[in-house]
Amino acid sequence: MSLRTPLGRVLGLGTAKDGTEHWWAQRVSSVALLLLGLWFIFALVIRNGLVYTDVLAFIAQPLNAVLLCVLCLTLGYHSYLGVQVVIEDYVHARAVKIVALLLSRFAHVLVAITAVYAILMIGSGA
Repeated sequence: MSLRTPLGRVLGLGTAKDGTEHWWAQRVSSVALLLLGLWFIFALVIRNGLVYTDVLAFIAQPLNAVLLCVLCLTLGYHSYLGVQVVIEDYVHARAVKIVALLLSRFAHVLVAITAVYAILMIGSGA
């Protein structure tokens, strides 16, 4: 016994079968952001101040640089997932939706890669 309508069975239409995966990706990335955000806030609070040289020394430490890179990448991914849902829900013209999704993906990747590059350059002392 199937819960699909006869028309749905004939046309083969149904769920996109990726909603659960998208939902879980948002939840897992939000938990990661919560933990990384708490680390980042704690790391800033225990600093003497936000003097330029102290921040450079903070980023130059390998563990901090790696965690900052993970924070930036996770933030970019989580943001992309959220913007994707908004575009899919509120943009109705198919061509505009596809262009908006492509531009969103390129923008999020560009920002995340730029952030990681900056962290690596600062961390390496260049």
